[in-house]
Amino acid sequence: MSVCSSNRIAVAPMMDWTDRHCRYFLRLISRRALLYTEMVTTGALLHGDAARFLAYHPDEHPVALQLGGSEPSELAGGARMAQAHGYDQVNLNVGCPSDRVQSGRFGACLMAEPALVAECVAAMADACTLPVTVKTRIGIDDLDAYEDLTAFIDTVRAAGCGTFIIHARKAWLHGLSPKENREIPPLRYDVVHRLKADFPHLEIILNGGVRDLDTVAAQLDHVDGVMLGREAYHNPYLLADVDRRFFGDNHPVPDRHGVVEALLPYMSDRLDEGVPLQAMTRHILGLFQGRPGARAWRRHLSENAHRPGAGIEVIRAAAARVPVPDAEEARSAIA
Repeated sequence: MSVCSSNRIAVAPMMDWTDRHCRYFLRLISRRALLYTEMVTTGALLHGDAARFLAYHPDEHPVALQLGGSEPSELAGGARMAQAHGYDQVNLNVGCPSDRVQSGRFGACLMAEPALVAECVAAMADACTLPVTVKTRIGIDDLDAYEDLTAFIDTVRAAGCGTFIIHARKAWLHGLSPKENREIPPLRYDVVHRLKADFPHLEIILNGGVRDLDTVAAQLDHVDGVMLGREAYHNPYLLADVDRRFFGDNHPVPDRHGVVEALLPYMSDRLDEGVPLQAMTRHILGLFQGRPGARAWRRHLSENAHRPGAGIEVIRAAAARVPVPDAEEARSAIA
């Protein structure tokens, strides 16, 4: 199976974080990383404001829609919507362990029902021509033997899924919060590596705990792709060297101040549409992470973006508090 280049590096779907404003901002830093929506439930799409949940800017491509659900016909409807709205992929969430998600019978609890997940994947694949992928864990509760994982993968693979994003931790469905489930169960990269070795024709993407590009490079010796999570959100300029290093794309990358300037027209347009400034600035607080002036940048945005009538002048004033590096410093910051 050939590896889809857009899956080589991805930024994870993160609830309350990877909305359309966040994705547009991240796209200014990397042209090639695959971006994901927040998880959208089939109920929200079929019975809510679908246009709002599906909205994105054309510059976000490549972008995948992540769905949450467990009813095959509803997931088929969501997959059709994903294709109609021009998404590049559609993904089924079989990894989220939150109580709210479990109460809807989707997310990580579906690992206990591989036949149902296979039905869901088959329905989605029949409903669209997009790649249908699955994001899952290495196990749940006491269903965490390697044989349980391979049985799950084999069942879902047979239904038409060729790409699995594997969070390299098991999940405890009871007793741990979603945050604790991202931190307490140990990372088991070895399990994901073994999975790739045992299913060489599948595309296996590793997720969980990756915080730098050297780790990404090391993992790509074992798997087909790596998904970055919270590190890419809190330290977004980490993505600045992704295109050159992992895609051979040597286009010029703007320095951090250049990213701010490139973002302003988008923000101005959204402000004209009535989007509050703070809804956008909350995603860019980490842009200057590790650089002189980063704290002043964050403070100015945090103290002023929420004020009534706040506009892009707040962004410019915050950026003015950060020293502009010379060309050599800018190059070293990317490297």
